Amino acid sequence: MITSKIQQSIRHSYQNLQSQLENFVPRRAQNYLVAEIAKTLCGDYHKSNRMIVAEAGTGIGKSLSYLMAVIPVAVLNNRKVVISTATVALQEQLVNKDLPLYRRLTDREFSFILAKGRQRYCCAEKLASASGVDGGQLAMFESKPKKKDIDLLETMYKSLANGKWDGDRDSWPKPIKDEIWQLIVSDKHSCNNSMPVHRDCPFQKARAELDKTDVIIANHSLVMADADLGGGVILPEPENTIYVFDEAHHLPHVARDHSSAAASLKGAASWLERLNQSVTKFANMADEKRVARFRNELQDSVQQLIPSLSQLATRFDPAHFDEKIYRFENGELPTWLEEESKELKKLSQKGAQAVAKIADLIAERVKDGELANRLAEPALAELGFYIQRMDNLAAVWNLMAEPSREKGAPLARWLEVSPEREGDFIVNVSPLEVGWQLDHQLWSRCVGAVLTSATMRALNSFSFFCRQAGISEKPDDGVRFLALASPFDYANQAELYVPKMKYEPQAPQFTEYLIEILPNLIEDNKANLVLFSSYWQMNQVAEALSTQFVKQGWALQVQGKESRSEILKKHKTLVDRQKTSILFGTGSFSEGLDLPGGLLENLIITKIPFAVPTSPVEQAHAEYIENRGGNPFMQITVPEASKKLIQSAGRLLRKERDSGKVIILDRRVVTKRYGSALLDSLPPFKRVIE
Repeated sequence: MITSKIQQSIRHSYQNLQSQLENFVPRRAQNYLVAEIAKTLCGDYHKSNRMIVAEAGTGIGKSLSYLMAVIPVAVLNNRKVVISTATVALQEQLVNKDLPLYRRLTDREFSFILAKGRQRYCCAEKLASASGVDGGQLAMFESKPKKKDIDLLETMYKSLANGKWDGDRDSWPKPIKDEIWQLIVSDKHSCNNSMPVHRDCPFQKARAELDKTDVIIANHSLVMADADLGGGVILPEPENTIYVFDEAHHLPHVARDHSSAAASLKGAASWLERLNQSVTKFANMADEKRVARFRNELQDSVQQLIPSLSQLATRFDPAHFDEKIYRFENGELPTWLEEESKELKKLSQKGAQAVAKIADLIAERVKDGELANRLAEPALAELGFYIQRMDNLAAVWNLMAEPSREKGAPLARWLEVSPEREGDFIVNVSPLEVGWQLDHQLWSRCVGAVLTSATMRALNSFSFFCRQAGISEKPDDGVRFLALASPFDYANQAELYVPKMKYEPQAPQFTEYLIEILPNLIEDNKANLVLFSSYWQMNQVAEALSTQFVKQGWALQVQGKESRSEILKKHKTLVDRQKTSILFGTGSFSEGLDLPGGLLENLIITKIPFAVPTSPVEQAHAEYIENRGGNPFMQITVPEASKKLIQSAGRLLRKERDSGKVIILDRRVVTKRYGSALLDSLPPFKRVIE
């Protein structure tokens, strides 16, 4: 139960908030959210299942709410807090604004830090090898490296060695290409904390800081990466952690991506060939008696995998592929491929275990002082690269060989024509539903969990999210559900306008019609945002209207032409000068874009954001629902569109004094039977429907 100490601490910070913030307006919804989170985490509603799912509309101040409730509960019970977000923007807001503010308000001492996954840090030894410092350079490149890439790696190596760079990918002044980063990225095998030289590695330094910190800001991907490793490897163990998932509606998709695996056939045979040539070199660094068995096992598996994978690539005919993809219906493989997958699973697992064991034996000799660091380090860095790839190969064939499930959704399995190597194919496997996994890895293990977002519900119900995230809606299971309305006076602050339209978005004339009517819907001397559902359509309309807009003295900026920060900076300057500023954007502009006050007064949504199930995973999910007698459009597409439409409309009002208009140019919100459900899930704007 909630204690008086926790209550006092929360009250103290809330009173300070009132005195420290200018123009502070007490919000009943915020008070209620703080109280409900604290009561849930203290077991007032359910002794063991301490979980709350809260939809908190814009303007409630949800990040401060969960900080005020969660941190006192955690600190006074000696627990860790992991706050997980879906976007970098929210992480920056928490680290630079919300947490420093809360620290000034509270009577509790606490520390906080931003955590990043191992893959955001370089491995010092791999960087030394790739830059040619230790002569191990060429072995790490798939093909002959370009001079500019070598120069970049050398510069990075010097900067790290001189303490001018911390090894964090995000802190390098310019973006680092993926193919370069993959050569030097830290991994769990080569970056071994038991070896003295790695204790100063960028990742190990960062990891050591996490152990000492009370509040850790992470992202959903990092939380899932830790969960996949068993929990408590990168982040604190779930059994001692209270999780806060902000932007929680993204979590199921991130979890699904983490459970997926992909590997090429000929590409894998190519790096296995290089591994085969290096096995003796690696084995010679370990104790001869102990390594012999693993060397033989590795050589045996690799020498069988190379011809098997190469041969398999000849069995598929791209002529049968649809847009370079071939999906196995219902996840079912032909019998011959089932048998082949079982064999490849066995060989790849055997190889993955053997190569990891050889690395362990080399590390042991270094630890015991029998092998010099300078000899072992380049070899272990190279081995780490192979271990990573062997583990991934084993994961792919493990999923490919999984027998058909009697209960639950099947796996989505498909082949893709490789864009990099002629005659090669990428094998892909992904689960369709990950709720049971989230429950197993997180919900059933953690001390408590807060899941929040401005859009947790679809069509006014939590059911869609709960199904995706593995959360029980049964009253006896004790999960607390809250839907808190925004404090805005929507009916007086904004109008929702659905004009008469000649065409609906499916009509081939719709793009031309948008070009014709949009100039009449733009507000002169104001800030306008037009949201499109496809880049193609956005660019077509922008190209057709840009000259006309210039003639009228209007400034148009299109997403993707410059960085988001540059676009917003220019937009703000134009609005401050009371010019007409028009932003064209797609999906990513409909979420996380904060344009308060005069920075947005006219929002035009060209189309209901229906996602076409184009990816093999989405197609497989739709197929699974159909096979069970369901309707994938009503069960997946409409609820997803509802969430996206709410997010899009949420761009308009960001503060209590904001005002403006939302225009929807898709008549299906009026003409189709699902339209009223979509409209009713939007905020209660004043409606004008022609």
